Amino acid sequence: QVQLVESGGGSVQPGGSLRLSCAASGSIFISIYTMGWYRQAPGKQRELVARITSALSTTYADSVKGRFTISRDDAKNILYLQMNSLKPEDTAVYYCNAGHFGRGHDYWGQGTQVTVSS
Repeated sequence: QVQLVESGGGSVQPGGSLRLSCAASGSIFISIYTMGWYRQAPGKQRELVARITSALSTTYADSVKGRFTISRDDAKNILYLQMNSLKPEDTAVYYCNAGHFGRGHDYWGQGTQVTVSS
């Protein structure tokens, strides 16, 4: 059984920083997966924030480019999202995802709340 557990969320003032972590356990080695961070704000659809492939190619939503950085530690099976210069519109529940198209795998974490408010 695969588990993705997010941590690092919380409340921060505009302009602040947070680092999210996603620890993977069970029958999964994230090194062969495309890992991603998604977020969902109240009343809105879930959207991609950032994604990193097994080849370390990254993709970012336009709204977070230059502020967020996705990274992965394959040895520890952990995915990270460094979020700087946070804005109120970054407020959402952030979800970790692990996907492998060839194997038909699509795993999600339970989410962690990020609130940016003064």
